[in-house]
Amino acid sequence: MIRQSQWFLKWGVPASVSALVGGVLLGTLYWAAARTDEVAAVRQKGLVSLIVSKMQSAVAHDQESATVWDDAVVKTKERDLDWLDANLGRWMNTYFGHDVAIVLSANGQAIYQFAADSAKGLSPEGLRSAYSPLANRLHERLIAGDEDGISDRVLSIGESDLLYVGSRPAVVSVKPITSDTGRIEQSAGDENLHVAVRFLDGDFPSDIGTEYQFAEMQFTTTMPDDKRHSQIVLTSRSGQVIGYFSWHPFEPGTSVLHATLPVVGLSVIAIFIVASLAGHAIWRRSVKLKSNHQELQHLALHDTLTGLANRAHFKSELAARLEQAMPEDVCSVLFIDLDRFKAVNDTYGHPTGDRLISLVAKRVREILPNALIGRIGGDEFTVFLERIGVEEVAVIADRIVACLHEPFEIEGVYVSIGASVGVAIAKGAKADAIELTRQADIALYHAKAAGRNAYALFGEHMDELLRTRRKLEHDLREALSTGTQIEIAYQPVYSSDSSVPCSLEALCRWRHPELGSIAPDVFIPLAEEIGVIQKIGAIVLEDACSLIALLPSISVAVNASAAELSSPGYPLRVLSVLAKWGIEPTRLEIEITESLAINGEENAERNILMLRAAGVRFAIDDFGTGYSSFSRVQNVTVDRLKIDKSFIGGIREGRNSAIVEAIINMARAQGLRTTAEGVETNEQRDALKSLGCDNIQGFLMSRPIGRGEVMALLGAGEAKKDRG
Repeated sequence: MIRQSQWFLKWGVPASVSALVGGVLLGTLYWAAARTDEVAAVRQKGLVSLIVSKMQSAVAHDQESATVWDDAVVKTKERDLDWLDANLGRWMNTYFGHDVAIVLSANGQAIYQFAADSAKGLSPEGLRSAYSPLANRLHERLIAGDEDGISDRVLSIGESDLLYVGSRPAVVSVKPITSDTGRIEQSAGDENLHVAVRFLDGDFPSDIGTEYQFAEMQFTTTMPDDKRHSQIVLTSRSGQVIGYFSWHPFEPGTSVLHATLPVVGLSVIAIFIVASLAGHAIWRRSVKLKSNHQELQHLALHDTLTGLANRAHFKSELAARLEQAMPEDVCSVLFIDLDRFKAVNDTYGHPTGDRLISLVAKRVREILPNALIGRIGGDEFTVFLERIGVEEVAVIADRIVACLHEPFEIEGVYVSIGASVGVAIAKGAKADAIELTRQADIALYHAKAAGRNAYALFGEHMDELLRTRRKLEHDLREALSTGTQIEIAYQPVYSSDSSVPCSLEALCRWRHPELGSIAPDVFIPLAEEIGVIQKIGAIVLEDACSLIALLPSISVAVNASAAELSSPGYPLRVLSVLAKWGIEPTRLEIEITESLAINGEENAERNILMLRAAGVRFAIDDFGTGYSSFSRVQNVTVDRLKIDKSFIGGIREGRNSAIVEAIINMARAQGLRTTAEGVETNEQRDALKSLGCDNIQGFLMSRPIGRGEVMALLGAGEAKKDRG
């Protein structure tokens, strides 16, 4: 009996206690695991629903960046398909990932359609049946003057829904194309419409799964019957089920349970030890779940490349902080735009461009470790400063410009860019988030217009300057459409040992009816920015060819911008004009900038090679003022170097003689001809002749003259007789 009692005390009670404790612990673990998995599943469903909802509103918001725009209204009415393709089609795919973009007339007819590779095989009928009801509903609302939903964040009404486009589920959004300034009036219902389609199948589920760490994320058309997966239903506005998003949920409780089960049955001591470890493991799993949730929230609010606030987070945080600011607090918004970033991206590739963006963000954070900083675009950043005086804000802006001007080292390569900064400052009581960002954007424009690599503080005069700039843009477009204000002048070019012109340089002039003569260095950059430089180039080329068609013994030079040379159809346009006037290609010389010749884009280099193969000659204009070295010029495919006039002024006194001589000798060694610009004295002409310069051009021989004066100078009558 004693032995039995001893056994019972040694083994029975511990065994019973162990069994009881083990049973209670095991039951508790099963309950805790199920509860934890349930909570995690509910949170994940909520997050996926939020992502889909934001995706639908984001498509409409993306459209407003291009549809609320004066140029878009004009170009759609003009049916400028190239412009529509660049700004309302491919651009929407490149920047926002839209799969299909369509521009509709007010009566629902398709003006333009773009479909990405992801939309191949999509039938026009399936597409039209998807967007037509939305377009018709929006058209009716526009006629009725409905403005329901328009706010500070939503600039125009629209219609969007989750629909099937053909056999594919998608977000379909329709927006009117309207004026951003209000200067272009459209009758209600006469607005053209823009349709955007973003498919929900294909890469979209996997992108969500990768970005937000959802396992086995997929889209299905039927309700998944696998109990191990979570799903949400996607419905249209009418209640129609579009499909389901299904994924394998993260199960922290089950993971903990599987980790602890083998240990529970070891012994009573093991049960207590495992219970302690399990509690610790549960805590660690809970922390990880919370950390994952915080990470998902961070990803939703921050730029993935730099870790800075994204556009939406910066705007909301800016508004919140301004509301909390005291009346005496000085608040500032800085807009930072990188200069020459696109050239770096095109030259070295997108990985280098991404690395450069990260390094820029790092430098800005080092300057302003406690400020709210956001990345709102490819190479655009914003900064919000609180309680910092005006003088110190100016110092900070100057530091940012200077810091970003310093070279960046990326994998052994030193890359130099620059930055333009616009600054807007207001007191807390007067600060409005929308107005402050608008002012910073205007100030940024003025910093860039001042030559870039600088900063500008917003002033009340800038609004007037901006209106003047927009009027000048309008007047330039009007001048090109009427063709009454654009004039072409010609400056003769002479051999260094002859008094008879050997060629002409065509120069564009704009004679404004109110402002008088506007300098080319004002309207040419303006034309490049608003996309009309190719029209100007076409006018100059046409006039120049029509002139030399009457003068068979003379050649002509025209200037070409980077935008013209990069255009895919540029060689065909040039050769077509030459053929129209019966002119040999060797009689045309195209002048390009030094930077374009040395670091030209692939399209520009290809077009230059095509035209040179046809016989057209090329020259580098203003040579010596760029960043190239003599060694880099050795590989440039041009025929002539035009020595910049800044080197000619002191050539007689010997100040620049060595430089000019070096340029001439280098050109001769490469088989290139040379022309000296800005020759104003006989002494300069004699010095250039002695150094071996081939041609000279400047006020000494002739100022730019009109077409009639050219004909008189070169004997138009005799030229016509010879042609007969």
